[in-house]
Amino acid sequence: AEFECINSKKKQKKKGYKNSGVVSVKHCQVVKEYTFLDYIMGGCQINFTVAIDFTGSNGDPRSPQSLHYISPQGVNEYLSAIWSVGNVIQDYDSDKMFPAFGFGAQIPPTWQVSHEFPLNFNPSNPFCAGVEGVVEAYRVCLPQVKLYGPTNFSPIINHVACFAKQALQQTTASQYFVLLIITDGVITDMDETRNAIVNASRLPMSIIIVGVGGADFSAMEFLDGDDGRLRSLSGEAAMRDIVQFVPFRQFQNAPKEALAKSVLAEVPGQLVEFFNTMKLSPPNPNPAPNPAGTI
Repeated sequence: AEFECINSKKKQKKKGYKNSGVVSVKHCQVVKEYTFLDYIMGGCQINFTVAIDFTGSNGDPRSPQSLHYISPQGVNEYLSAIWSVGNVIQDYDSDKMFPAFGFGAQIPPTWQVSHEFPLNFNPSNPFCAGVEGVVEAYRVCLPQVKLYGPTNFSPIINHVACFAKQALQQTTASQYFVLLIITDGVITDMDETRNAIVNASRLPMSIIIVGVGGADFSAMEFLDGDDGRLRSLSGEAAMRDIVQFVPFRQFQNAPKEALAKSVLAEVPGQLVEFFNTMKLSPPNPNPAPNPAGTI
């Protein structure tokens, strides 16, 4: 198709004026840019995994000063974070079955330190039924482990990344993985964690870090990457920002919905950005025409 460029003023002044140029369209393709809702309604499954910090810096769970101390009312900061975020998360998870892990504790029967142990102590089936299942598994697990350390994030990030990598072999946007890490402090394996996040940025995966307690969370802000692209130890830049950090105590006196909203603020955009970049459509895209389609 060709279109003439006409300058009306020149046309009035010049008798032999034809045009000021011709635009030739050699190729035209209408590209559907899917929204977060398009992916969810089109069959994309969001898989949430919960990871809880059981390192010694949390304090003895039997002490009221401990972040793991369960009050007579049956709550602590970890449980509050699980409830607040989980109740929103499960609305996006069709089967509402969440793998739940702990890290940084000595676990029975050998009392070796583990950085990715199932809260239900069942490696072949670490799934918990809904938020209630995660809470119950946490309550049962807590008195059975010894809080230890160090605070290593990379094992659980790499664990979830393995499943995200498998999902990427499919030809549609069928699965997206979100890892929720609830922690009290400074990361010990920062270099390995940076590498793990940079690798995960190329996979259908996001990471949400909720910080509990009053520790220095500057390292978490660094991983968030809002001030620039996170880089691995070798200098490789992340393909996209996949980390969202939220300090829990800023929301203690706010409605629970405020924490959940802040925690999940970036996930929809991260999901859409990844699948659009990879040119992956939902498994069951809506056949209805999109009047706002872009060229």
